[in-house]
Amino acid sequence: MSITLADAIEFITLEADMLDYGQFKEWLSLYTPDGLYIVPIDPDADDYQKKLNYAYDNAEMRQNRVTRLLSGRAISAMPPAHTVRLLGRYRMLETDETKCIVRCAQMLTEMRQGRERYYSANVTFHLVKTDDGLKIDRKIICLLTSTEALTTVSYIL
Repeated sequence: MSITLADAIEFITLEADMLDYGQFKEWLSLYTPDGLYIVPIDPDADDYQKKLNYAYDNAEMRQNRVTRLLSGRAISAMPPAHTVRLLGRYRMLETDETKCIVRCAQMLTEMRQGRERYYSANVTFHLVKTDDGLKIDRKIICLLTSTEALTTVSYIL
């Protein structure tokens, strides 16, 4: 039986909740060992490995990112931001018994130092079914809004 859209939405919603509540260590477990977290500079790019990206994180880089966020030593993470993600417009692009590709829209609101910022993005998830449930094999966040403020992001998109 193929992975259903409902199963994928439930998993993607769990990931968003973990990120909004700062459960970064737990978030790491949502990825496959070879999974990638990608935030391209050019939202129209398709070969992310050959392009410059805001993030192109394998397992080690995701762990380093989480360590920096939780260390209290990263200036961009102090004080930590509060975020709320709204996800919608889910579309199953491909699915079978072991993997699927789902695209959705994300609107992220950040509150930090009394200032609100907003980031709109199209997000594509490549999910795989494992013995432990669904896992992220690739997450690609293509921002639509101005990205000049990304230098101060103190959370995971």
